Amino acid sequence: MAFVITSPCKGELAGECLAVCPVECIDKGEDQFFIDPDLCIDCGACASVCPVDAIVEEYDLTPEQEPYLEKAEKFFENR
Repeated sequence: MAFVITSPCKGELAGECLAVCPVECIDKGEDQFFIDPDLCIDCGACASVCPVDAIVEEYDLTPEQEPYLEKAEKFFENR
């Protein structure tokens, strides 16, 4: 299980999540941050500091938010 960054992050890019991630699994994309679902240890540190409440546990995603997990998987696919 992993955390997923959703739509409130688009264009926001506050970045507090980067500073607290103990495994450095968050990278900046073109218009938002992404969490690598293969590296995330599900600690929740990023979610607790996100100023726009954009970070959600994978299993709590709504159907409208599920594309953000797919977007993150594609972002890290070739890294």
